[in-house]
Amino acid sequence: MDNADGFENEEIRRLQIFLYLIPVFGFFPACWTLYQRKGNYQQRAVSRLVVTLTLGWVLGYVLLGTEGQAMIEGRSELAGLSLLLMNGVLTSSYFLINLWLMVQLWQRQPLRLPGISRIARHLP
Repeated sequence: MDNADGFENEEIRRLQIFLYLIPVFGFFPACWTLYQRKGNYQQRAVSRLVVTLTLGWVLGYVLLGTEGQAMIEGRSELAGLSLLLMNGVLTSSYFLINLWLMVQLWQRQPLRLPGISRIARHLP
């Protein structure tokens, strides 16, 4: 009986990690897990990764978007469009990385991103 509960508990934790990896929306349960300092090691590690990845995306999105709009309004259309294009590439990359991490989780592979995982380890 305990073995079945352990399996069920593991599957529930895996589903929670899938929830964390939902782009944009998964940020909030990941933050909640870190705030409460609950969950197993893998949940906390993925939460740190998700928070780092999402905050990096939001920062880049805001900076590229506002600077691109400012350049377009300042009559530098080509440079502004280039920044807005980079903004679109950044956003697409963010969503694709989250999808790739979901596939890795489904295949029971380790969830690591070079560079970002190293930065994420410094979160609480």
